[in-house]
Amino acid sequence: QVQLVESGGGSVQAGVSLRISCAATGRTFSAYVMGWFRQAPGKEREFVAGIWSTLITSYADSVKGRFTISRDNAKNMVYLQMDSLKPEDTAIYYCAASRLPNAGTNRYAYDYWGQGTQVTVSS
Repeated sequence: QVQLVESGGGSVQAGVSLRISCAATGRTFSAYVMGWFRQAPGKEREFVAGIWSTLITSYADSVKGRFTISRDNAKNMVYLQMDSLKPEDTAIYYCAASRLPNAGTNRYAYDYWGQGTQVTVSS
């Protein structure tokens, strides 16, 4: 079992940076694929970024070059550094964990989810 708790969201102006965090419980955290997803009002939940135990990363095209995902296995933490934020980045951001090495961008492949943290970017 893995429990995930996000933190660090907030309301910011366009162009600034924000880092959100995800604290995970569980002894085998390092073995999980960790992902960040987001959901804007009236839209489907979408993949933002993922990081494998090997530290290989993957990003949605909409955030590539602006967002950076990282993990600290010693602290059971995952981070999403968001730079050059845009109003269209406004959403609830969810941390997720998957036992499947090929989880990738598929939200249905993720077994555990946090409660989400709101990020609001104003122009």
